[in-house]
Amino acid sequence: MAEVDKTPPPDLSALAKGGRTNVFGFILRLAARIPFLFIAGRWYGAEALGIFAYAVIVVEFAAQLSTLGLKRGLAEQLSKTDRPHVHVIWDAMLGGFIASAIAVALLVSFPQAMFPNSEIQGLERLLPLTIFALAASDIALAALAYRHDIGATVRARAIVEPWTISIAAFFLAFYSLRDGLILAYVLSMIAALVASVWPLLRTFGLPRGWRPHPVRLMRMAWTNLPMAGADAIEWVSRRLDIAILGLFFSPAIVGIYYVAQQLASLPQKLKTSFDPILGPVITQNLRDGNRAAVAKQVRQAGFWIIAAQAGVALALGIPGEAWMGLVGAVFVGGTGVLAFLLAAEVVAATAAVSEAALVYVARHRNLMISCFMLAVQAALSVAIILIMRAYELPLLFQATGPAIALMLALGMASVMKARLLSRLLEAPVSPWRWALVWAAGTATVVGYLATFTPEWIELVIGVPAVLAIYCLIIWFRGFGAEDRLLFKMSKTDETPS
Repeated sequence: MAEVDKTPPPDLSALAKGGRTNVFGFILRLAARIPFLFIAGRWYGAEALGIFAYAVIVVEFAAQLSTLGLKRGLAEQLSKTDRPHVHVIWDAMLGGFIASAIAVALLVSFPQAMFPNSEIQGLERLLPLTIFALAASDIALAALAYRHDIGATVRARAIVEPWTISIAAFFLAFYSLRDGLILAYVLSMIAALVASVWPLLRTFGLPRGWRPHPVRLMRMAWTNLPMAGADAIEWVSRRLDIAILGLFFSPAIVGIYYVAQQLASLPQKLKTSFDPILGPVITQNLRDGNRAAVAKQVRQAGFWIIAAQAGVALALGIPGEAWMGLVGAVFVGGTGVLAFLLAAEVVAATAAVSEAALVYVARHRNLMISCFMLAVQAALSVAIILIMRAYELPLLFQATGPAIALMLALGMASVMKARLLSRLLEAPVSPWRWALVWAAGTATVVGYLATFTPEWIELVIGVPAVLAIYCLIIWFRGFGAEDRLLFKMSKTDETPS
């Protein structure tokens, strides 16, 4: 009797390997994010943090546009070309540089876009120069991800960038409590650029024989326009709430919301770190015409992401007051915002993973759904704030409006995008499993009991207990053989050292 081949499909092995590295990167991000928020909240204060948050979202939005959709589109460019890959990468880098230069010129000329509620002094006008570093770093990491090098992304985004900003913010606090956060951000972007470009040069080498070609650059930018729009809209959907808050509330309220957003964005990183490995795997199967495999990859990665996000959301949300209190007593009022933002990240997972395939098979329809979602989010945000204001609810209650709107809009987008992708691939793509309900329900009971203990016990013992019971139920009731690939190390796995 022939032995059954138990070797996992190479595409699922690639996803699992990327997922392992991604989980490790998430732990490193968490370890670095908490010190930064503690320093920013306790030393700089809510107002300085709010000014910093608004300026950074404007700069990062400009950088997002400047990548020309190549964070995901570069994988498609590389999979379809006969040219040397290093030449295609430097075409992308040049395109990103030109787009960055335009964005920098606009923001340097109109700095009020970054600082609408505060006075502009000194070097703040030069903050947009970080756009060059942001865009180049993203494109370099996308190129490395095409070679399944996720370790480079972990090193740059989970080690170098967050620890640089945390350490710099600590020391710069002695220099200026007004400018320290922004200067720390600039240093972190420079460090992340070095950590991204150096492995790029080691992997692909110098672009010998490459020459700029304007027509080719324009064609690449035009081809990636729908993908650039989808990336920009997804990014804006996570920052629109801060932008709206800046119009309705003081910088101090924005600062409190920003801390909640930074904690809530940790589960999102579990998804965004899958993007680099999902893109190459999906494009390769689409090139081979294997749409059933694409649907399977979406279901598999989607379940991994939702399972991880839900567990992290419970660990952050149930003891939410304790986490927010670490940053400072004034930030505890943002616990409600944290709860809604964490729920938004979980319901968004299906839309995000579906979009990883839709940007290749139905990019224009995906863009239309994203635009509609953004319009719904903006309208709901303003409407909820105005309704709460009419009833004269406290300001921090009103500040939950954008978080509620984000959760509802992302839930709608998840349903629409999953249905569209399922119809196009002629296969189910939903990652939902009932084990998630059992695990979340049991973990919630454990977490609720932990809230009756002192805060330090709630964090030191309660959070691990919530994660432990959740993971055990997911492992035994939710995971199958292919799911366990995520934890099966191979000799070829790279560690992000």
